[in-house]
Amino acid sequence: MKLFIDVQGTLISDEDRSPLPGAIDFIDRLNQKGIPYVVITNNTKSSSEEFWRFLRELGFAIPKERYIDPLMVLQEVVQARRIAAYGVESFLEVVQGLGYELDYDQPEAVVLSVKSDYTFDEFAQIDEFLLGGARLVGMHKTTLYVKDGKRYPSVGALLAMFEYACSVKGEVVGKPSELFYQKALQKIGGRFDEVVIISDDVVGDLVGAKRLGMRTLFVLTGKFKSAEEIVPKLDPTLRPDMIAYDLNEAAQLLGVV
Repeated sequence: MKLFIDVQGTLISDEDRSPLPGAIDFIDRLNQKGIPYVVITNNTKSSSEEFWRFLRELGFAIPKERYIDPLMVLQEVVQARRIAAYGVESFLEVVQGLGYELDYDQPEAVVLSVKSDYTFDEFAQIDEFLLGGARLVGMHKTTLYVKDGKRYPSVGALLAMFEYACSVKGEVVGKPSELFYQKALQKIGGRFDEVVIISDDVVGDLVGAKRLGMRTLFVLTGKFKSAEEIVPKLDPTLRPDMIAYDLNEAAQLLGVV
């Protein structure tokens, strides 16, 4: 067995980014038992190094080579240098640090990340860029994000909106893109059908993984209050293989005890 493990809503709380019940112990058990795993996060708000160190400081003994986020893959997806990037200020600083020029006049690509204060004027600006030929790129395809106890549409929802509005096809850097999952698999070797992926985002993470042949484990510590909110709405062939309340229960289902 090999594991892909989500972070937000799975290892750490969406509310305050503290470790969720059983999460630190779960990683410790994997390390002790030598079970291959990769922590796969859609972090874009800080550099890859900073976020990995943050997880380590919380008590997660995650080796650096077992960590991946979309910022580590972005340059393979977007070779253009001039981009119109949208996200929190720290995200804009990170992409500039990767060598991109922020261009809100004639960008070659529009790159979307999470932020809580998108405006309709920004949406109109993005529409013009896309209709003018710029590529549409999402840093990931997360469905919802949680802030202050409320659930907001995330990057995946924005991608769908702009695809519909401008008749374009968006590209995805992080989960659930096949490239991202391939990069994660390279860290532990093997095949997708040997992997169990654990996440709280049943659509944004698990559906794409299942299409690649992975087994899926849905945890209820993040975006959804119950499986009934989302699972019955899915195609039966794409529903999670396993459902657990948290990583303590997931450990029991997987035999990581």
